[in-house]
Order: sequence, then C-alpha cells, then structure tokens
Amino acid sequence: MGPDILQADAAGVAGRLLLGGTFAFAGLRNIINRNLLTSLIGARGVPLPAATLWLGIAWQLVAGIMILCGIQAALASGMLLAFLVAATPMFNNFWDHQGLDRANRINGFVANLAIAGGFLALIGQG
Repeated sequence: MGPDILQADAAGVAGRLLLGGTFAFAGLRNIINRNLLTSLIGARGVPLPAATLWLGIAWQLVAGIMILCGIQAALASGMLLAFLVAATPMFNNFWDHQGLDRANRINGFVANLAIAGGFLALIGQG
C-alpha cells in the first residue's frame, strides 16, 4: 500500500467524519431546538410539523451515524441528499426575505449545495 492510497483513505475517513458528524450533531441540536423548529416548519405550511421534525431528526441521526461509521455510506448519503432537497427550500427560502436575512439564507442555500456535492461524491465512490 503506497502513500497515495493511505492519503486517499485518510481523506475519505476525514470526509465521512465531517459529513456524517455534521448531520448527527445537527440532529442532536434540533432536539434541543424542537419547539422553534416545529413552529418554523408549521409556518411553512407543512402538515404535522412536530411529526415531520422528529422524522427529520431521526433521518439525520441515523444517516449521519451510518456515514460516520462507514456503513452503507452511499445509501446514507442518498438519504441525506433527499433530506437536503426537502429542508433547503424550507429553511433557506431567501426569495421570501430582504437585506441581511436574505444574504444569510442565500449563504445557507449555497452551503447546502456544496454539502450535496459531497454526498454525490460519496455516492460516486460506492
């Protein structure tokens, strides 16, 4: 095993730790912020906002931990890619805002696009 392979393996592990860890952490953080998030989801017109939030939390935790542990990382990446497709327009709806709030939401939207690219890369690795 040459140094290039070791570097690639180390980079892959680091990438999984960052991507999976971010979503596992976010799921835990969302439990703490559940009241605020439930009201935000409800304000966006989503039916059963509390149940939707808990489903999203479970989705983030399970898929994030799967990626962290290297268990079916491509499947878990697809799960979190689907999560981003649903959550990004719900929480980063920059088109409904002005000024600094709009700029912050654009930044969140673009960041989620970059994260989606990371998930696509993991999916591509199999």
